[in-house]
Amino acid sequence: MFRKFLKVKDRCDACGEDLHHHRADDMPAYIVMSIVGHIVIGLLLWVETSFAPSIWIHIALWVPLTLGLSLGLLQPVKGTIVALQWALRMHGFGARRSRDSTTNLQRVA
Repeated sequence: MFRKFLKVKDRCDACGEDLHHHRADDMPAYIVMSIVGHIVIGLLLWVETSFAPSIWIHIALWVPLTLGLSLGLLQPVKGTIVALQWALRMHGFGARRSRDSTTNLQRVA
């Protein structure tokens, strides 16, 4: 589905579906920020109240975890958003299907 880390291919290799008109925009980033924020802040508060480590230990723990989770989740979340748009026939994804069904109806009549 991707030709680069976050660049969606223009066309699906398997089925030929046009993907260039998707509109994921900033939604994947917002979802990733929400997920990562809940995980990291929850763990940070638990570690702080249980162990009270120094600020350097906090930095050593939370910066790599935040970056790793963010980069690890961004591509799957974007793929999910594009797939959801396809499934709901949003932003031009339904045009091909409606043309195909219209053509099939004309053949039957």
